[in-house]
Amino acid sequence: MSARTVRVLATTAACALMLSACASLRHKPVAAAPAIAPPVAAPPPAPVVVKVPVPVKEACVPKTLPRAPKYPDTDAALRDAGGAADRYQLMAAGRLLRDRRLNDLEKVVEGCR
Repeated sequence: MSARTVRVLATTAACALMLSACASLRHKPVAAAPAIAPPVAAPPPAPVVVKVPVPVKEACVPKTLPRAPKYPDTDAALRDAGGAADRYQLMAAGRLLRDRRLNDLEKVVEGCR
C-alpha cells in the first residue's frame, strides 16, 4: 500500500471515530421539569389615609354685637337744625354713639386676631 492510501484510510478511520464519539454524546431527553407556578402578584398596598385638618370658618363677630345705631348727626339733620347750638348737640350725640360703637368693634377685632 502506498503512503497515500494509508493516509486516506487513517483519515477515514479518524472521521468514523469522531462521528461515533459525537453520536454517543447525544443529549439525553430531559425529564419534564416540575411545573412552576407563575409568581403571584402581591396584593396592592392598602391606601394610606391622611386626615388633613380643614379649618372651619368661625364667625369672629359675636351675635351679641348690636347693629350700628342711627346716628343723629346726618347731613339732613344738621341742615334742618335751628341754630349752631342745635347742630353742636347733634354732633356731640353722634360722637358719643360713634365712640361707644368703636369700643365695641375694637373688642371684637381683638378677639379675632
